[in-house]
Amino acid sequence: MAQAKDRQARERARLYQARTEFHRSQGDRRRRDNLIGVVVGGLLILAAVGVQTVYFTAGPGVPAPTETPAPVESPAPTQTPAPSDETTPAPSEDAPAPTPAPTE
Repeated sequence: MAQAKDRQARERARLYQARTEFHRSQGDRRRRDNLIGVVVGGLLILAAVGVQTVYFTAGPGVPAPTETPAPVESPAPTQTPAPSDETTPAPSEDAPAPTPAPTE
């Protein structure tokens, strides 16, 4: 009977060892999978940002160039004639106004 108890103890120790090894390997695999997921996710985000940057700077998403507005022409300042020594006679009120020519 001592052999049976010894055999059971060895079997329990073997199962315990197997379970702890399995648990440790699962933790290692999860750690590795998380690392791969973070790296792949980061690469996807960088690729998406890069593609959008290229699309909006060099691709068909480039905004159409705005036409430069035509320069607004401001009215030229009117120059007043310089006073001269010659004076032009002002139309007198006594003089008759020219009459327009009759039209037929």
